[in-house]
Order: sequence, then structure tokens, then C-alpha cells
Amino acid sequence: MKKLVNEWLKAALMDLKSIEKIINDEFLTPMVAFHSHQAIEKSLKAILELQQIKIPKIHKLQTLIDLVGIDLSEKDELLQLLDELYIDSRYPENMGLLPYGKPTLEDAKESTINNPFQK
Repeated sequence: MKKLVNEWLKAALMDLKSIEKIINDEFLTPMVAFHSHQAIEKSLKAILELQQIKIPKIHKLQTLIDLVGIDLSEKDELLQLLDELYIDSRYPENMGLLPYGKPTLEDAKESTINNPFQK
């Protein structure tokens, strides 16, 4: 079990390190949102593994948060946004668009600064 927890956390760290490399590249803002979502998702799945709760094959952050049993209600808006951007950022026709278009550098940085699982 501990090995799998560490693997989930290592995978989350790779996403965080990817963000560090691309955070200032305006072309890659959808990928910042994608990696932010992934870092949170993988961290939550590490907690589930630690709690010995079966990890569902889902990506919805709020569902994972509910399973973990933590209160991140103050981050609801950000988590909902990351869930939306996660899906859209994977497909070229949408490229992680917000209602007003592609995320700006400020949007990308905001998604990482307010990340509840980042230092």
C-alpha cells in the first residue's frame, strides 16, 4: 500500500514540476490547467490509497474530495473550473477554453496559486 501511495504522490509531483516549466508560456495555458487538475486528482487518489478506500476510475475532483472526506468548500469554484478545463484541455477543438476563451497567463497562475494541494 505505501508503495502505491508514494507512486501516486510521485506522479502528482511530476505534474507540479511540469507546471513550473510551462507556467510562463502563454501558448501552454490549457496545459497548466490540465496539470493542476492532475496534481490534485493524483494527490486525492494517494489519500484514498492511504485510507484503504478503493480508488474509482474517475477524474471528477469533487467526487474524489467527498470520498476522501475533507472540506474544500472554500475552493469549490476553482475545483469546478479545473474539472471543466481538464476535460476541454485534452481535445484540440476546445483546448481548455474558459467561457471567454483560452486561459490567460493570469488564469493559469491562479489555478496553481490557489491549488489546495500545492505548498
